[in-house]
Amino acid sequence: MTAGNTIGEKIRQIREMKMVSIEELAARCGMDILLVQKIEEEKNIPSLAPLIKIARALGVRLGTFLDDSDSYGPVVVRSGEHYKGARFTSQASESLEHLNFYSLAYDKAGRNMEPFIVDIEPGLQSDYMLSSHEGEEFIYVLDGEIEINYGKEVYHLAKGDSIYLDSIVLHNVHSGSNSSAKILAVVYAPF
Repeated sequence: MTAGNTIGEKIRQIREMKMVSIEELAARCGMDILLVQKIEEEKNIPSLAPLIKIARALGVRLGTFLDDSDSYGPVVVRSGEHYKGARFTSQASESLEHLNFYSLAYDKAGRNMEPFIVDIEPGLQSDYMLSSHEGEEFIYVLDGEIEINYGKEVYHLAKGDSIYLDSIVLHNVHSGSNSSAKILAVVYAPF
């Protein structure tokens, strides 16, 4: 893969390299074919959960869609040098609140965790979609306020607060007010 490929292009390239049809990939993920097509064609900003399902179905780690590098030693990312890897939505409609993910380990090969700085844009509180995936997440609020729907509970976190959760439980992370927020998120999705 060449640097600069979008997530959709990388999914398509990996799928074709592994000789998996789009129909087969959708079936393996338990997803609608049209949704997989929209993700590949960059016509849909996905949430994190579908990308994890696609990664597992293709036999790659989530980070494969976000990077191209193979550094086996430690990776140092200096302030202001984090790599913008992906933009996800946390709402059922595709145009409101978005999560902008900045990878903190894009050069690390074979990693089991995905650390990100995430900028959260505010949206309409009535339109959040809950999702789940295997693994765990650790979230630390760097700035602003966030709200997390987790199962039947709602957690409000402010700057300096953190939460560690099982990702298999239906959840959603979004702005806790009408202003932007910034978090450190570490996602572990078993391969």
